[in-house]
Amino acid sequence: MTYGISKTTPLSYQQAVDKVTEELKKEGFGVLTTIDVKETLKQKLNVEFKNYVILGACNPPFAHRALQAEEDIGLLLPCNVIVYEKGKETVVAAFDPITMGKVMDNPAIEPVALEVRQRLERVIAAL
Repeated sequence: MTYGISKTTPLSYQQAVDKVTEELKKEGFGVLTTIDVKETLKQKLNVEFKNYVILGACNPPFAHRALQAEEDIGLLLPCNVIVYEKGKETVVAAFDPITMGKVMDNPAIEPVALEVRQRLERVIAAL
C-alpha cells in the first residue's frame, strides 16, 4: 500500500480494534468517529460483509497546526485508521499523512505530516 501504513496481526478483530484505540490514545489521538462498515452495509443494502471498521482519529494539537498551515486540509481530516478481518488474521492500517503533503503541495504541511506519521507508525508497530 503506497498511501498507508499497515500491519497484519493474529489478534482477533475486536482485540485489534481495542488495541489500536488504546495505542492511539497513548500517542495523543482520540477517536472522533467510528464507522462500522459491516453494520452500515447490512442496514442500508441488506448485504453481508466482513467485520470492518473505520476509526476517525484526531490529535487536536496536530490538527490545529495543520489547519493553520492549510485551511482546506480539513478535507483530509481526521486521520482514518481501518481494522478488518482477512481470513484468520486482522489487518490494521492508517492513512499515511505524508500523502497529504503530496496532494496539497504545501511545504508547511510536511513537518506536521512527518510527526503524525511517526506517531501512527508507532501505533501500528505496537500491535
